[in-house]
Amino acid sequence: MSARPAHEPAGPFRPAQRLLDDTAKHPPALGCLACPDYKACGGLHIEAGVFDCSDLCACTDPTKCDMVCRNKPDQFVDRYREVGGFDLDSVPRVAARAIPVLPPVIPLIGHKYSRQTILAEPVVALSLYELIHMGTGEPHVRTRAELAQRFLIPEDATLVVTGVDRDAKLEAWWGFENRERLISALRALDVALVTGPNFSLFTDTPRPDNLHSIKRIALSWAELMAGGVAAALHLNARTDHDYRRWAQFIRARPEVTTVAFEFGTGAGYQGRIDWHVERLCALAKRVGRPLTLILRGGIPALARLRAHFAQVILIETDAFTRTLKRRRAEISPAGRLRWMRVTTEPGAPLDDLLAHNIATRRTDLMAASRPTPLRLVRAPAKRATKHAHGEAGQRSLMADLELSLQRGTVAANIQDVVIAAKA
Repeated sequence: MSARPAHEPAGPFRPAQRLLDDTAKHPPALGCLACPDYKACGGLHIEAGVFDCSDLCACTDPTKCDMVCRNKPDQFVDRYREVGGFDLDSVPRVAARAIPVLPPVIPLIGHKYSRQTILAEPVVALSLYELIHMGTGEPHVRTRAELAQRFLIPEDATLVVTGVDRDAKLEAWWGFENRERLISALRALDVALVTGPNFSLFTDTPRPDNLHSIKRIALSWAELMAGGVAAALHLNARTDHDYRRWAQFIRARPEVTTVAFEFGTGAGYQGRIDWHVERLCALAKRVGRPLTLILRGGIPALARLRAHFAQVILIETDAFTRTLKRRRAEISPAGRLRWMRVTTEPGAPLDDLLAHNIATRRTDLMAASRPTPLRLVRAPAKRATKHAHGEAGQRSLMADLELSLQRGTVAANIQDVVIAAKA
């Protein structure tokens, strides 16, 4: 997801948190029930005072705005027909595709620059937009040998291709008239799995733009699957209703075995990440069958998500980017990962540093995602006081626990706490 372009000014609703949908806190906007898109949309439940989502249209010159909006009737009809309407039921059915067993952490490799040797990793992730020239629509590589040379990875490596990137690249992919040819090129490279483009769902735009993006996500997934490439259905959602629609779509289609989510931008906002995690867990429960989740970001939520999905696979990006910045991963005696600055000679290759950072980061992530062990909380040792009857007073262990929680010395998740009475 990217920032809004300059010709698409943001609305007057500040702070942006007022636009976050929350059915538990806010009633639906008054104009939503009469909207023709209500069935697909489900209405807005936000703090900002709007009659309906059309109040979020802030464009001074609609001719320069590419948002899907009913305030531009002609363009709206074209964009609506482009995706065959907002109903997900019209997405073509496809055959299921087998996906090989993948490790829980897969490093993302952006390019080969500043390296000289083959990276000894059996499974790697690559960007979809580094395999295709986003200007001409031509594949950068057509054989495994060319791909291995372009990224300095093993020729027989298992490949996971990620479709997460900036909006300009996503829109370029959608704009190619012959995507079938590009999908055929991915199939020829024997790609194990592709996560589809994550078209953005902005909170400060009319809902038809969100619904259009959701439909494009579903159609892109179906195109990949129909083209013989195993794909993960990317989940982008702005409202509870969006998550319910995704759950219904997945439940009705057993060919959806793998989904993807990205916490790197809007969903990773500190005040919203828990909201998304809760709804992803609820989605896995609603679907009622094992699902694999491919994740970008959201590392603090790994343990929670792994409790609800059959497998959670993290596409790890820090090791590669930190290597380029001459940082070395070190795990302190206390078990904390630190990125230490290192100095390299001009032109010196970074192969060893990259291999070290990938291995160390993987070790750290595997430890961080383990369930938190149970803790035994004991009352502080203090001198017993006397009650009015001269008997020794017995402190309440729950009161001590409450004070510890307030001070922040004990994790606030009381489900992980064992309260033991003195024998």
